[in-house]
Amino acid sequence: MCMQRAFLYSCIEQTTEILLHLSPIEVANLKEGINFFRNKNTGKDYILYKNKNHLRACKNMCKHQGGLFIKDIEDLDGRSVRCTKHNWKLDVSTMKYINPPSSFCQDELVVEMDEENGLLLLELNPPNPWDSEPRAPEHLAFGEVQITYLAHACMDLKLGDKRMVFDPWLIGPAFARGWWLLHEPPSDWLERLCQADLIYISHMHSDHLSYPTLKKLAERRPDIPIYVGNTERPVFWNLNQSGVQLTNINVVPFGIWQQVDKNLRFMILMDGVHPEMDTCIIVEYKGHKILNTVDCTRPNGGRLPEKVALMMSDFAGGASGFPMTFSGGKFTEEWKAEFIKTERKKLLNYKARLVKDLQPRIYCPFAGYFVESHPSDKYIKETNIKNDPNELNNLIKKNSDVITWTPRPGATLDLSRMLKDPTDSKGIIEPPNGTKIYKDSWDFGPYLKVLNAAVEDEIFLHSSWIKEYFTWAGFKDYNLVVRIRSRVDVIRYVVKNGLLWDDLYIGFQTRLQRDPDIYHHLFWNHFQIKLPLMPPNWRSFLMHCG
Repeated sequence: MCMQRAFLYSCIEQTTEILLHLSPIEVANLKEGINFFRNKNTGKDYILYKNKNHLRACKNMCKHQGGLFIKDIEDLDGRSVRCTKHNWKLDVSTMKYINPPSSFCQDELVVEMDEENGLLLLELNPPNPWDSEPRAPEHLAFGEVQITYLAHACMDLKLGDKRMVFDPWLIGPAFARGWWLLHEPPSDWLERLCQADLIYISHMHSDHLSYPTLKKLAERRPDIPIYVGNTERPVFWNLNQSGVQLTNINVVPFGIWQQVDKNLRFMILMDGVHPEMDTCIIVEYKGHKILNTVDCTRPNGGRLPEKVALMMSDFAGGASGFPMTFSGGKFTEEWKAEFIKTERKKLLNYKARLVKDLQPRIYCPFAGYFVESHPSDKYIKETNIKNDPNELNNLIKKNSDVITWTPRPGATLDLSRMLKDPTDSKGIIEPPNGTKIYKDSWDFGPYLKVLNAAVEDEIFLHSSWIKEYFTWAGFKDYNLVVRIRSRVDVIRYVVKNGLLWDDLYIGFQTRLQRDPDIYHHLFWNHFQIKLPLMPPNWRSFLMHCG
């Protein structure tokens, strides 16, 4: 496999922004411990922590999903605040999150005193990388830039005489056997992939990095250029074991323009919450930007280009085993239903607010069109209610003039027409009448056969496989009891091949109980991201067992 790394450099000045100014009287009235402030002009909130003469400050925004912090009434020492979204807790005396423990650090602001003993909160803003070598938007001919939706997070972009495809998941399941495509991809999807000049894959999750899809592609075009970000966990970490023969994977640095031709360039950015695995992308053609934030929780730490021509993002929710796969304690059906309803509403409001802040000309909700279609997952399908893209688009329209597009498989948006006249009947070409939009059957057999083959594998005849596996996994120095029930075919397939536990958890293949009811960040982070890149050496294990 050919791994290439491209490096380009540019220099732009860093800027300093004054976020909040406190008068000398307000400074004199600062109390020991936690102080909350709001900039009345911007509506932004801040936290200032005072310990005698020492001051620390940060934005009042949780690093997880942007929730607002309030005082933590359980903290008798007056050092921590609690997020109103998911109860994450931050110790503002250290700027470290304490729930979940050992997870993140909060970005600090600079505290400066002015000449009159007033106080300034400053943010040192690095330059926006997309502003390097800026280009003014040029005239676009009708049909010059076209975006065709294929399925889930897969878009086919025509950009002049180049074609670019995002995240092709077009056949088979994702997350072992838990996710299946909701939409029927256009019948010519493989031809479209083969005709692409380049493919962008945002991250390693199997609804974006689909080895069944790429296997079909590699049989015809193994050398197709594929671009991924330089994440800590390589996107294609499992390529060799997958058996898919791709020979032109390009790992590129974050925040650097990658030039395709004189008119087309793109830039990959990391996620602010999961930089070790999640990315998003800006594509620019003749000065017109397309922003795809994919699944990022906080793309590029919240710093994104405004007024782009087209923005697309996830919207649906439901991409987690929590709380559907949990039982016992508070996890009644009523509690789950209310939690899911509340979380989906929060996600809708967050996406609508993001669109309002960024003001793209056009917004498209995608990357949420999956279904738990296997009959054994009937409970999950009925419980895991997802957001309706039209509900999000209606919410956006109430608060802004942004044009919205709910895509259907095979539908094509002509960017030039839509920018010139959103009412142009040729701006969005829908698939022909009679086109099948939703899948009503899935080819379960071949994929379940692969999983089932692991059940009778020789390694599981020896009870010591459990110790061997967890020794290989490398999670240690914790006295932790884990009780997980999993489908035997999936857990044994995951164990045998050294796969990440996303197949179990995000794929709804486990049933969990926890007592005490505490999220153990280090454990889940390890098994979902930090497992060794090489699978267990089961051949050596069997030799020693023999």
